[in-house]
Amino acid sequence: MEQLKNYIREDLLDVRPYESARHEFTGTANVWLDANENPLATDYNRYPDPFQSDLKAVISGLKNIPTERLFLGNGSDEVLDLILRLTCQPYKDTVAALDPSYGMYEVLATLNALNYRKIALNERFEWNIDAVKAQLEGVKVFFICRPNNPTGNLFPLDDLRTLLQQFKGVLVVDEAYIDFCPEASAAALVAGFPNLVVVQTLSKAYGMAGLRIGMAIARPEWVAALNAIKPPYNISSLTQQTALELLRSSDWSTIRANIIRERERLEAALKASSKVTKVFPSEANFILFRIPQASAVYNYLTEQGIVVRNRSSQFNCADTLRITVGTAEENTRFINALNNY
Repeated sequence: MEQLKNYIREDLLDVRPYESARHEFTGTANVWLDANENPLATDYNRYPDPFQSDLKAVISGLKNIPTERLFLGNGSDEVLDLILRLTCQPYKDTVAALDPSYGMYEVLATLNALNYRKIALNERFEWNIDAVKAQLEGVKVFFICRPNNPTGNLFPLDDLRTLLQQFKGVLVVDEAYIDFCPEASAAALVAGFPNLVVVQTLSKAYGMAGLRIGMAIARPEWVAALNAIKPPYNISSLTQQTALELLRSSDWSTIRANIIRERERLEAALKASSKVTKVFPSEANFILFRIPQASAVYNYLTEQGIVVRNRSSQFNCADTLRITVGTAEENTRFINALNNY
């Protein structure tokens, strides 16, 4: 933990994790009498693997990331929460995020009794990296959503590298949508920077939002520190097994390619619409667009049985809607409904 002593709460540097029965013995046996489980023989009478070893091995192969750099959580939100709990002192430390961005960052800061600082993007949702750095004085954790939600744009990897070289806190790069993007993941920088944690998920590109599996990609010291404070069995046996089956059985590269193709079709349709005044470029599986009287359009779409997201209340997002890329049939229904508005 020596390399992390500047980033982790001092009182948690030497915390001892709760050691369950499955921590003490990980081999094979015929009689299990160590964990106070019900002896009834079912698929779920035993506790799950607390280390998610099989699932990590498959994810490691898919993403070309060593298993020792993978931490798995009950959705990305648990991962983000644990990072804050591990690094920040309640009622003392400050975390920051870009604005607009994923609203859960502020919620988690509030739940952890932390100060929250918003760093505004310009009207095109771009940043000036020097201006951003100037606002990070005293910040312990800085969240960057990449590609950003709800705007869909990507912040350059070179800017992240520059930031990491100068920022004294922890940079958390939330890459929930990176699998839809041709650009390299910030995970490529993990080996070179002890203050970087990259967060990804199986919810988006891998279609497992209902399973709730998020991950942190970081140096092994970070993985060990997160394992020390997580609940011992944070991912159920059913979730692990279902995820393994889906990862092994589906052609995810083809699925992602189809989603990107549909995103491009939606983008073209929105740009061709006389009602839409601005379509923001997206590297994710959604598109943000500006349309006059967005709330009225939102209500009209819901009357047609089509639900999108009204983002008009967010900073610099007046009269904007965000549409997720659906199936070809769903996207066609949306295009037709918008054209008939």
